[in-house]
Amino acid sequence: MFIEVLTEGASDVPVVREVLVRHFGLSEHIDFRIHPHRGRGNMPANPLAQPDPKHRGLFDQLPAKLRGFGKYMDEQCLVLVLVDVDNDDCVQLLAGLKALLLSLPTKPPRVLFRLAIEETESWFLADSNAIKEAFPKAKLALIKNILPDARVGAWEKLAECLGHKPSNGAPKKNHWAEQIAPHLNFDTPFSPSLSKLISGLKRELN
Repeated sequence: MFIEVLTEGASDVPVVREVLVRHFGLSEHIDFRIHPHRGRGNMPANPLAQPDPKHRGLFDQLPAKLRGFGKYMDEQCLVLVLVDVDNDDCVQLLAGLKALLLSLPTKPPRVLFRLAIEETESWFLADSNAIKEAFPKAKLALIKNILPDARVGAWEKLAECLGHKPSNGAPKKNHWAEQIAPHLNFDTPFSPSLSKLISGLKRELN
């Protein structure tokens, strides 16, 4: 099987890569490719229209990319779409993605939509051991009362935990992800939404 992974941004890439390589034993470029975008973007009013090249968000490009994958993908291929929930309703967001897929005349036979609640940085907040391994001086007391997948402004909380002001932390998100992701517990994930990503991939790969 080959997996095409679509994410909102570059900071999502390290954790997805780590799941696929470390947990499932896959090889990048041989078994999967990850395509980061410039944020979430917005769903086009007409999902059959050509995307505006000026808009490079995941949702801006998603209908066209799914149509494109559908032209050549068979049952041996999977499209994984990872979306940050942010402040959206999880049920409505997932239903909207599935409705989009059904509306396309040409689409891949296998598509897995998964949500990061609130965002992929939430997966880091839920695993304080991973943060400590990557950043021994992290101020874990600042996040000890945050429940897994709580909507608290995850990356801002992570920035504070690592001693950065959120206003200055955005450029460091990729670095934090690269350092923390290798230490995340994938066998018994603390984050329910990370657990759903892993269980969904396990089902597809079996």
